[in-house]
Amino acid sequence: MEKEEKPCASLNYFLGVSALCAFECVLFVLQLQLGVDESYSLLVAKNDDHSIIGEATIEANTVYGALRGLETFSQLCAFDYGTKTVQVYNAPWYIQDKPRFVYRGLMLDTSRHYLPIDVIKHVIESMSYAKLNVLHWHIIDEQSFPLEVPTYPKLWKGAYTKWERYTVEDAYDIVNFAKMRGINVMAEIDIPGHAESWGTGYPDLWPSPSCREPLDVSKEFTFDMVSGILTDMRKIFPFELFHLGGDEVNTDCWNSTPHVQQWLQDLNMTPKEAYQYFVLRAQEIAISKNWAPVNWEETFNTFATNLNPRTVVHNWLGPGVCPKAVAKGFRCIYSNQGVWYLDHLDVPWDRFYNAEPLEGINSSSEQELVLGGEVCMWSEVADTSNVLQTIWPRAAAAAERLWSKREATSGKNITLTALPRLHYYRCLLTRRGVEADPVTNKYARQPPSGPGSCYEQ
Repeated sequence: MEKEEKPCASLNYFLGVSALCAFECVLFVLQLQLGVDESYSLLVAKNDDHSIIGEATIEANTVYGALRGLETFSQLCAFDYGTKTVQVYNAPWYIQDKPRFVYRGLMLDTSRHYLPIDVIKHVIESMSYAKLNVLHWHIIDEQSFPLEVPTYPKLWKGAYTKWERYTVEDAYDIVNFAKMRGINVMAEIDIPGHAESWGTGYPDLWPSPSCREPLDVSKEFTFDMVSGILTDMRKIFPFELFHLGGDEVNTDCWNSTPHVQQWLQDLNMTPKEAYQYFVLRAQEIAISKNWAPVNWEETFNTFATNLNPRTVVHNWLGPGVCPKAVAKGFRCIYSNQGVWYLDHLDVPWDRFYNAEPLEGINSSSEQELVLGGEVCMWSEVADTSNVLQTIWPRAAAAAERLWSKREATSGKNITLTALPRLHYYRCLLTRRGVEADPVTNKYARQPPSGPGSCYEQ
């Protein structure tokens, strides 16, 4: 039965078709940006020991708050097999709710393995169930360049094949699909390293045919290319943040290529200084297009004093970076790889849950500079066959940390408090068609170890 498969999850189940159309129109015109009001209140009245849909009231200041309230309401609903009706147990409910952090993200890598549009949409849909609100789309990396860039049409020659590409229309579709679910899309081009695939279509971007990254810092064509890409992408991605990468830059290639080496000498510049030069020029280009630049933490670790003050520092290497970044006045996103990298299959749910983005930050003014955090789904060993099983349910543990008050998620026996909720949530995901793996497996992305209830695995 339909209600059994996905209880209370469809908006027109509550609103009717005409109301749903109006709801979608409001979503389309309302600006979705960082810090949009997502608060709501939900009242479910008591009626003979259970409550029905007609007695539920959601109040919110924005349609995005209403979306979050509808999601909470849908998770209170359960199909009763005795009466064959959808009910809300333990009424009355009165919930006043709002997120702890404005940035609650999931990074999805579509360069190491191409993911079809429908798979990306499935990921986005599942994000909305956990009230995550930013898809960090790591579209491009050294392995492949799948995105169409009209100004430089040869770039997507760097795709694995001509069938593993995203058109401009595809990207628009993803952004609009996400917006309808209250999710921003932050795109990333990871420069100057992680960009070998760019040169498949434009070999002049490589320092030499045998030394292909970082991008050639000595050529103005490189920065014209960056500007052209960002100009085209700005038409697609309205979110105020844009990720410029900047991690894992090995400058040996610059130092060993004669014309780049000569350029460095002419400018009396070391390779390390050239790395800074590249990052800062890329930041200027992004800012000129009304984006705030996001960079992986190596840029902060290497030349913090010279970064543009609008920079958002993205932590990944380990703990302790956000405290240093906010102490210098930068905003920060927390993604410590030891606890929030989903491709680390040996990291269990409780480490995801216990990770704290504000650890080591005591000043309230500095805490406000931590935008939030994101879990990262790198795809070296993940594709359509297993990406959702790798994401869920561990991403939900981080999502609760990012949404709920710190006192509600800390200092308790989480095996008794959080684990039963996560078991229930994992079963809810599977009922909604999301391939979520058992919660307590020793390694993520593993099938059940034997027969048993969904609520105990």
